[in-house]
Amino acid sequence: MLSAVGLTGKGNKRPAELSGGEQQRVAIARALVTQPALIIADEPTGNLDSKTTHELVNQFVQVNKEFGTTILVVTHNAEIANRTQRVISLKDGLIEKEEYLQRIDSYSMG
Repeated sequence: MLSAVGLTGKGNKRPAELSGGEQQRVAIARALVTQPALIIADEPTGNLDSKTTHELVNQFVQVNKEFGTTILVVTHNAEIANRTQRVISLKDGLIEKEEYLQRIDSYSMG
């Protein structure tokens, strides 16, 4: 699972030896490894570069496809939101808009 989030070879590192982005990827790998029915991800790509963001979104899509895992992503990143099946926009704690989008099979940059 560490290779899926770009952390091959870092399995023996302590949290203090990892960057903030690497720590975030460890948390994501820990969530994915148990194959839960639901993953709630609050700004999962906030500290990640665009390449790792691309890989993570593809991993989420794959987990959803293979295991039927529902993935709820809270994000300010419109590119990520637009690659989901459903977007619920909030304003002042209330639903402002709800959209159902076409299913995607992968996230492509650009």
